[in-house]
Amino acid sequence: MATASAKSLLVPRVETSTLSSTRADSAAAAATSLQFLKSTPSLPLKLSHSRSCFRSRSPSLVITNVLKTQDSLSTSLSQGRDLETGSRLGMKPTILVSEKLGEAGLEVLRGFANVDCSYDLSPEELCQKISLCDALIVRSGTKVTREVFEAAKGRLKVVGRAGVGIDNVDLQAATEFGCLVVNAPTANTVAAAEHGIALLAAMTRNVAQADASMKAGKWQRSKYVGVSLVGKTLAVMGFGKVGSEVARRAKGLGMHVVSHDPYAPADRARAIGVDLVSFDEAISTADFISLHMPLTPATSKLFNDETFSKVKKGVRIINVARGGVIDEDALVRALDNGVVAQAALDVFCEEPPPKDSKLVQHENVTVTPHLGASTKEAQEGVAIEIAEAVVGALRGELSATAVNAPMVPQEVLSELAPYVMLAEKLGRLAVQLVAGGSGIQSVKVVYRSARDPDDLDTRLLRAMITKGIIEPISSTFINLVNADFTAKQKGLRISEERVFVDGSPGSPVDSIQIHISNVQSKFASALLDNGGPAWYDWKGWEHPW
Repeated sequence: MATASAKSLLVPRVETSTLSSTRADSAAAAATSLQFLKSTPSLPLKLSHSRSCFRSRSPSLVITNVLKTQDSLSTSLSQGRDLETGSRLGMKPTILVSEKLGEAGLEVLRGFANVDCSYDLSPEELCQKISLCDALIVRSGTKVTREVFEAAKGRLKVVGRAGVGIDNVDLQAATEFGCLVVNAPTANTVAAAEHGIALLAAMTRNVAQADASMKAGKWQRSKYVGVSLVGKTLAVMGFGKVGSEVARRAKGLGMHVVSHDPYAPADRARAIGVDLVSFDEAISTADFISLHMPLTPATSKLFNDETFSKVKKGVRIINVARGGVIDEDALVRALDNGVVAQAALDVFCEEPPPKDSKLVQHENVTVTPHLGASTKEAQEGVAIEIAEAVVGALRGELSATAVNAPMVPQEVLSELAPYVMLAEKLGRLAVQLVAGGSGIQSVKVVYRSARDPDDLDTRLLRAMITKGIIEPISSTFINLVNADFTAKQKGLRISEERVFVDGSPGSPVDSIQIHISNVQSKFASALLDNGGPAWYDWKGWEHPW
């Protein structure tokens, strides 16, 4: 929400294709249609209307809004108009933590909100609780399904995933319900990479099997002969944060490292001595394959019978990413026929896996119970990172770790803050002035600016205009997360045009104009006795132009 410390005047100008009417009709229309403007009396809005200069065959409505002065406008997004909760009424928001979180993170949360730590909730119990919560923090064990978002009844504004992967959160449903999803992708990077290297070394030297053998009273030196890592080729499948850290450590062990990642920049890989190669080349030349890819429809069961038929015989596989990227039945078959010599797994398709799992019980498989991020340092770091992201989101700030919202840089947010309320009011004004607002199908937004079009990021403004247009005629809550999705779902086509004007590029926007096509305006034009147009302020009083 923007608040002014100096006088700032927002002036909307409305032009319609309607005929003239009486002054009384216009005053009544203004008083009725502009009631919503009274919700913010501290923000002076003035409306002028006149006979349209447009002569198009189809009726249309054009609204122009101009920020007239911006002397020393101080703004604050901390009120969080998009993601604000009951805190604006003096009430603390409620954050539900459904899985264990480090005490350092809980302290951050408690400083801002009421925190409910309820662990091991059943799906039914989670759905019962969620309607009383503004935010939810989970790890990998809680499934945040569509049913959860539906049960929240619009109150749930943020879901925080304490970790990297978000495959246990229904992102599509979260977006539809306008719920921001944030994760903590950096704090556990080193821990996950270290665990990958630990599994690599333990697997090649049969550490787990030899340990179990000795504890059973046996001494089997000849049975547990391992293999060396020096000079061997490691294929890192996925060269993101964790994958690149694994590659660094593997290079330190004297291994030759290649990687496949269609999105990784080649120069970043070359900087640490890694060659980016094709998928087939990576799996066919590697002695070891370490998986570091997200679970998506494209990567689900990517390592299947067909893939294993292309690998070098006797390859060894490490997975500390997501269990679903491996077809576990196919891996068992590959282990049985010797195509895969060994596997070291920290993640599984189903967690915990069945007690009688053939894969877990296989003598050539080393397993750990999803310990990738389980170090004291990582747990504390993840807890703080996700707590700060969730608190920031509840305050209305857009987190750099937001998963389902466009990333708007902080400097852009600060610069556009004075225009955020203006954009929403424009959308609301348009709906108020259109007869049958639910029939709006096409909206064109024109930004006039002294800046180069490529230097003007309008995603936030577009979202707020969409919010203003849709919310008055719908029960849907709109924010930056779901604005584009909801507009498309409701058949509302929003196009944008950037017009260069002479002026100072220091101000991002000179004016914002909305064109609504093929509609009839219910706000009749009026003429004063002297023949000039009239305008009305937000209280509905009539003044000469």
